[in-house]
Amino acid sequence: MSALPALGSPSRVPPEPRPWADAPADRAPGHARNPRRLGAHLVGDGVDVAVVASRADRVDLCLLDLATDGSLAERRYRLRGPVDGIWHGHVPGVRAGQRYGFRVHGPWDPGAGLRHNPAKLLLDPYARGLAGEVTLAPAVYAHTVDEDGQPVDGGTHRDGTDSAPFVPHAVVLDAGPTPSAHRAVRVAPADPTERTARPGTPWSETVLYEAHVRGLTKTLPGVPPELRGTYAGLAHPATVAHLTGLGVTAVELLPIHASMTEPFLAATGLTNYWGYNTLAFFAPEPRYASPAARAAGPQAVLTEVKDMVAALHAAGLEVILDVVYNHTCEGGADGPTLSLRGLDATGYYLHDDAAPGRLVDVTGTGSSLDFRRTQVVGLALDSLRYWAGEVGVDGFRFDLAVTLGRDGAEFSPRHPFLVALATDPVLADVKLIAEPWDLGPGGWRTGQFPAPMADWNDRFRNTVRTFWLADAGAMVRGQTGHDLHDLATRLSGSADLFVHGEVPGGRGPLASINYVTAHDGFTLADLVGYEHKNNHANLEGNRDGTDDNRSWNHGVEGPVPPDSVAAAILPLRRRSMRNVMATLLVSAGTPMITAGDEMARSQQGNNNAYCQDNEISWVDWQPAPGRADMLATTRYLLALRREHPVLRPTRFATGRPLAGDTVPDLAWFDAGGVPMSPDRWHDPHHRVLQMLRSGHRHGDRDALVVLSGALDQRDVVLPAGRGTDYELAWDSAWERPAERDVAARSDPASLVAAAGETAALEPLSLRIYLSA
Repeated sequence: MSALPALGSPSRVPPEPRPWADAPADRAPGHARNPRRLGAHLVGDGVDVAVVASRADRVDLCLLDLATDGSLAERRYRLRGPVDGIWHGHVPGVRAGQRYGFRVHGPWDPGAGLRHNPAKLLLDPYARGLAGEVTLAPAVYAHTVDEDGQPVDGGTHRDGTDSAPFVPHAVVLDAGPTPSAHRAVRVAPADPTERTARPGTPWSETVLYEAHVRGLTKTLPGVPPELRGTYAGLAHPATVAHLTGLGVTAVELLPIHASMTEPFLAATGLTNYWGYNTLAFFAPEPRYASPAARAAGPQAVLTEVKDMVAALHAAGLEVILDVVYNHTCEGGADGPTLSLRGLDATGYYLHDDAAPGRLVDVTGTGSSLDFRRTQVVGLALDSLRYWAGEVGVDGFRFDLAVTLGRDGAEFSPRHPFLVALATDPVLADVKLIAEPWDLGPGGWRTGQFPAPMADWNDRFRNTVRTFWLADAGAMVRGQTGHDLHDLATRLSGSADLFVHGEVPGGRGPLASINYVTAHDGFTLADLVGYEHKNNHANLEGNRDGTDDNRSWNHGVEGPVPPDSVAAAILPLRRRSMRNVMATLLVSAGTPMITAGDEMARSQQGNNNAYCQDNEISWVDWQPAPGRADMLATTRYLLALRREHPVLRPTRFATGRPLAGDTVPDLAWFDAGGVPMSPDRWHDPHHRVLQMLRSGHRHGDRDALVVLSGALDQRDVVLPAGRGTDYELAWDSAWERPAERDVAARSDPASLVAAAGETAALEPLSLRIYLSA
């Protein structure tokens, strides 16, 4: 039987499979000091170990020692229990760096969902560090498979091959000082007492920056080559300088929990670059550590992660982790047995109660974790507490969060897990963000999560793309776009979604995570350059990825060389990017920018680059026409937002003057400078909208945002407001913010307009005025 491809190390030759010998355990361990403290923890003269395996007959702790020739020696200890499904023990003489795993004995009945197989070495779900990686050999499957990894006889036969040489091993870690071998790549104090406190940025000042640890710095020239694409590279001064200079306040990292590439990707030579396929919920992904840390071992990898967090904190930047608790890398029933499946398949995975061997998939991954189970809720909460309390991260973004609130088929905002998040003392002061959907029934739940969570707002994404891009492209083809009422709803904080909840007034506009691009979907540059996905590099026949892009190529699909006959569309493409970015940053809510959009990064039209660990996904830092201008524009808009709280309101507007004010807190006007009438709200031929926000509550100037989605120049009458002049702060017609400085020096009056004065807006443009 030939071995399947190795993950992450294609040239690795796996050892010959060997049958597993059911040798007796060496001895019974002592009692753990706290049998309910799951995982492996150094205590006194050795290690306490505890693991949940509710339906097992016996659980062996296996201590693994790697010989110089690469062979494994194994010492087995039969754990005590079970006590409420927990097996535990204390083994003296164990020190930090010890490899270990579990072998679980029990019934084999796939039809009943029972897949115990002691031939398979299982990873501790609470492992803090990993040694080795998964080799996709047939031995990693609990059932018998053929050479292509497909089940033999329906997967009913238990495979007796030892998986220990083919799977990663958990490693006991020390909570003490950093190993000296890792000092060379330290980027911040290793002593936790020296670490900088969390920045504690208020939601009203938060700007999220979604990035991939590897992709952000893989080609960044200021980072030493050996640190590019690593945790240390993310914490390097060159990276930090870019982030702080840009003006974002929090880095939202794609998953850094240890993960595994799916077998179907490994077979094609691709990898799960994004990392949404979790192997271990406590251990950091070793691939993102520097070479020195990887060589020093799992303890050094963890230290590099902690140092990264400390360095970003020292720069005033928060760290948000994208976490995947909705499924694991074990996949469907035909997938490998690496951890939870071998410990307690029916206790961890969502299944059909009438047929426990049949998994219920609400995540599109083949398996979903069952948040009706106490052990699943406990695992997720313990992991979150560990990353927040011990690693020091500032918050979490929950992938497919609806799965975490399902009581079987139904979602409830009062699910015990969601209530626990809101009331847990360790998690009380961190930011919690939901991706408010999954693929199960009733899976779209934007706006329905409870406080203090915030939600990714896909309605905002779709509306902004539609107004500036899809509608414009339709009008060029002689079609009609959409009306303005939904755009106004998104600009003002999406009250239709977030005004509800247990607290009067709902969660408020800041609970709306406003975004137009994210890791999945087109980048900002590709939104204005492609109307069709170009995912051929994913080797799935261009069938993967969404077809609902709401993009506009401005007449030509794909890249346009500056010296080509089509180059005339390039200025309009750049203006469209500026329109989208400005709309994001003047809207009520919490904005999220995707890494590289500030420099017009392209993924060559790939809108599902989850398996592209290469130049398609990496941020391109090389100079190119227009990139420096886009970066300067983004910095300017973020600074404007930071300096003027009127651009980031914390409450939903009433449409009336507040106490002590003379103008409404929010008012809408048409191109004639008069309040919007019902017929104009719903007439798609009206493409100009003016939004006037009072700055009185904020001790700030008033802000007037004028949006023109028309294809021709429009004369716009500025509303009366307070009767004072308006100063033009920014115009998307400017290629770079410096054009304002030029105008201020040459003709200062050109930047000032009186209330009631007519201003000529360029086609498809946006202006920001501040009251004089």
